[in-house]
Amino acid sequence: MILVAAETRPSDEARIAAVTRPTADFTRPEPYERRPAGAATVFKRVNADSFSHASANMSFERELNFKVGNAVFRKLWVSSPSSTTSSDGLGPLFNARSCQRCHLKDGRGHPPAPGEAAVSMFLRLSIPPRTAADRKALAERRLSVIPEPTYGAQLQSFSIQGHHAEGRMRIDYADLPVTLTDGTVVTLRRPTYAIEDLRYGPIDPKVMLSPRVAPPMIGIGLLEAVDAKHILANADPDDRDGDGISGRPNRVWSIEHNKVMLGRFGWKAGAPTVVQQTVSAFSGDMGLSTRLLPRPSGECLPPQTRCMKAPHGGPSRTDTVEVPDKLLDLVVFYSRNLAVPARRRIGDPRVLRGKALFYKSGCTGCHRPKFVTRRDRDRPEHSFQLIWPYSDLLLHDMGEGLADNRPEGVATGREWRTAPLWGIGLTRTVSGHTFFLHDGRARSLLEAILWHGGEAEASKQAVVKMSHQDREALIAFLESL
Repeated sequence: MILVAAETRPSDEARIAAVTRPTADFTRPEPYERRPAGAATVFKRVNADSFSHASANMSFERELNFKVGNAVFRKLWVSSPSSTTSSDGLGPLFNARSCQRCHLKDGRGHPPAPGEAAVSMFLRLSIPPRTAADRKALAERRLSVIPEPTYGAQLQSFSIQGHHAEGRMRIDYADLPVTLTDGTVVTLRRPTYAIEDLRYGPIDPKVMLSPRVAPPMIGIGLLEAVDAKHILANADPDDRDGDGISGRPNRVWSIEHNKVMLGRFGWKAGAPTVVQQTVSAFSGDMGLSTRLLPRPSGECLPPQTRCMKAPHGGPSRTDTVEVPDKLLDLVVFYSRNLAVPARRRIGDPRVLRGKALFYKSGCTGCHRPKFVTRRDRDRPEHSFQLIWPYSDLLLHDMGEGLADNRPEGVATGREWRTAPLWGIGLTRTVSGHTFFLHDGRARSLLEAILWHGGEAEASKQAVVKMSHQDREALIAFLESL
């Protein structure tokens, strides 16, 4: 269903509360459950392109913008100066030459294999605040982190000709066996991270590293369309209801709207809008400037003098914007409208059993099943849709095992935004692997669950104590999402 108007009406609230109320009936699928993205859900053949379709309720005219946006998302950028002036400006330092290189098939990134260069995974960098100005910028949310003075907020592992990449990420894994109650032994892998081959001098000894894999792109326009008040209604920072779950919102500065807003995107909810997430990726991942982040040298900092002085791909000496608004708008439109595939096997008795266990184990305390998006006349594909992302978009303490010990905005070094689960069962089909969590350490859904701690400790222990049959049912439910 889709109802278009200027905004969500007060009279809608009772309907929204009723339709998003958690179910207590696990004998059959819920109404509309097969459509996790409402009318935007796509019913296409399941294959490697399952995350690359447009919102199903998109008009023919708007679909043209989606297809052109896809072309910009896939385009390979080159260094300046170049005869292909519409595609130059890459770098000088970068992590990928296109959006698609990180979000391959619009899906999930992965850690590099031994000897492989990291492309869909990188390291965030920052240091503790040192000056009154640093502390003031963090307190006012003007900054979410203090970048490392030489290498910035992100390690770039590639560079254009004539320049050095900043360094290489090294990952070492140690086995961590976990014995479940029924005697099953699951071997987790605990990663440690380091940087090798630093080319611009020593890194700050207090640098904090946080690995990040590229998340799936589907459904982000719908998440952006959820009214902030409905997200904040689930926040319980002081755990007043005593359930052990204390979801907190991240508060971040919007360079687009020039104010503090609710963070929604990224592993720690560090970006408030799809636009900001996109321009930040253009700048940090590819060294491309936009109107909102106009530095053509991207993440280059003053100690990297040659990098700062490299030619840019802007249209003139004074106009340094390498990704003009028209191209940026197309990429944002494409990103917002990457559709969520339809659920599968929702009536299977084993899937229904797994759903009941998911609820009984308390997983829905963070992985909130349903929202209704706000009414929006300008974005009809996302307007007033019942969606099933299985996320509350809030920050939760996930325990010491998953801690990166690197604060970002309001998020502490132990907190992560609840990852949406829609589409997670198609990870192998789309991305060719089953690496999960923020750094891809988990090689299966069960491993991902066993890494949960902190606020999710009780839910994890419920899974640890399950019979083999019940665990298989739980995984079957997750794979149906």
